Amino acid sequence: MKLSTGRVPDEPEISLVSLIDVVFCLIIFLVVTTTFDHRSALKIVLPKTDSRTEVQVEQPLTVLIDAEGRIFIGNNEVLKTDPASLRASLASEAGSDRTRQIVIRADARSQTQHLVTVMDSLGQLGFTRVNLATTPGAEP
Repeated sequence: MKLSTGRVPDEPEISLVSLIDVVFCLIIFLVVTTTFDHRSALKIVLPKTDSRTEVQVEQPLTVLIDAEGRIFIGNNEVLKTDPASLRASLASEAGSDRTRQIVIRADARSQTQHLVTVMDSLGQLGFTRVNLATTPGAEP
């Protein structure tokens, strides 16, 4: 025979408050310690050259061409890569200074046509100080 004491038995429960606090602290730690480098997302393999000329210039305008043919001027991607849109993007990024140094960092696996289009657009805008970024080749 079971005698009832009138008390409801305690139900065990798991408190999620402390678990949420720990997960929230981990998320904050990861966000604070992560470095955000926009250029690290772009994997570009530069072509190799034997010359050792290094160009040191104050704030050159950088044009990046990745392996898929996407073009980046500074930190901004050019969505339309036709010559007219490319010239407009270059002109707005460079401003009125046509003597500014331009550095083209084209991926070695990209199509040559993308590089030619960028160089042609720069020439039509009047830029004369254009350099191609390369990596040192193997010593002979």
